[in-house]
Amino acid sequence: MTFQRIVIALLVLIIAGLGAVGYVEWKMAVQARTMKAFVEGYVFNEAVMACEQAKSSTPFKWNGGKSTSVIGLNSVKLDKYNVSASYTLVADGVYCDYDPIKRKGEVGSSFLERE
Repeated sequence: MTFQRIVIALLVLIIAGLGAVGYVEWKMAVQARTMKAFVEGYVFNEAVMACEQAKSSTPFKWNGGKSTSVIGLNSVKLDKYNVSASYTLVADGVYCDYDPIKRKGEVGSSFLERE
């Protein structure tokens, strides 16, 4: 009888632990989505201005563009300590990567031609 009680108590603890882990994971995912939306909204206006002012043979026209879309905030881990962030916009087939640290836009005509 004691063995059964121990097994049942362990099962209840395991189920409660899994529930707590699931709840914490869900809360972290919600916070991450909220933070990403805030950062993208904060960076968006600066990205559009920098991309429209970037010197390139193919002009980037976000405000007058027929087909515009936001690819979003991207990050590339360069090495163990450095992460490079970029915000990518597309207007009429012209791609622009905005670097929030340098506050500079780089325009490219094709996604495959970019670095």
